[in-house]
Amino acid sequence: MITGLCLTGWAPAMAQLAGYTVFFGATAQKPTQIALRSWSFQGRTMYWLVNPQTMKTSVAALPQDAVRKLNPAVLQQQFSRTPYGRALASEKRRDTNLQDAGIERADTTERGFSLTIDLCPSTKPLTRSVFENLIAAFETEEKPIPVTITVSGLWMNSHQDDLAYLKSLVAKGDLDITWVNHSYHHRFDPKRPLPVNFLLEPNTNIAEEVLLNEQTMLQNGLVPSVFFRFPGLVSDKSVFDRILGFGLLPIGSDAWLAKGQQPKPGSLVLIHANGNEPVGINDFIQLIRQKSASIRSKQWLLYELPESVLKSEGNE
Repeated sequence: MITGLCLTGWAPAMAQLAGYTVFFGATAQKPTQIALRSWSFQGRTMYWLVNPQTMKTSVAALPQDAVRKLNPAVLQQQFSRTPYGRALASEKRRDTNLQDAGIERADTTERGFSLTIDLCPSTKPLTRSVFENLIAAFETEEKPIPVTITVSGLWMNSHQDDLAYLKSLVAKGDLDITWVNHSYHHRFDPKRPLPVNFLLEPNTNIAEEVLLNEQTMLQNGLVPSVFFRFPGLVSDKSVFDRILGFGLLPIGSDAWLAKGQQPKPGSLVLIHANGNEPVGINDFIQLIRQKSASIRSKQWLLYELPESVLKSEGNE
């Protein structure tokens, strides 16, 4: 089984993976994994899997008879008592907000928060200083440092050097990155009101935004997590429920630093490192400098997103 970064060269360099499709099923092997997608590669059937107990994802080549296809409703019922199943059920109660629908805050008992960094399409280079400051502040207390990066397809396509830099930080053991789908195009029109903007723009192909971005992530050596972040944190009930239908867990934020929102225990802190939000970056750098003593005493830490959500849902 392939975990973390995919093995180099396994994914073909083309716009789409052969036969990439939504596939719901369960593996026969223990511990049981839930299959969410399948595709073909060099005569093998590949699966994107999530462990319903740990909420970690992986990619594996498995014989077709090793995965039992299940109706989504049956799958949900079968795994309803797992952390992943409970998280899906909890998400259905968070689908009504225009902004910030989804998980905004996870384990409130934490002495710190989960840092989420958005990479929306941008012509500007990656703000590498945020990662340099992050490593300098936390490397003696937490290594690799857990961080969540939400990434769009257009950003990946135009920032290959920056993406290689981020992957090098993982390879060196500096960072442990949870990669989150942030849609492929991430369309935005500053002249449009929110109810018809971002993924709510008329004629948006939601399946393409989700599935094409997953494929782009996989082709770039990234294993998508089971989470999804809406562009602009904007959604409605219809779009939100469609994301759930792909087996994904939407995440919001209760601490968008550029908006002056301050982190609380268990917060999903949001900053942008695509060069378009210097205020949020500066606020974060100042924040970790102010908290240096608490970081050294391990009273103020960064937490891995899947683990935080798992704890908030309980683990039976």
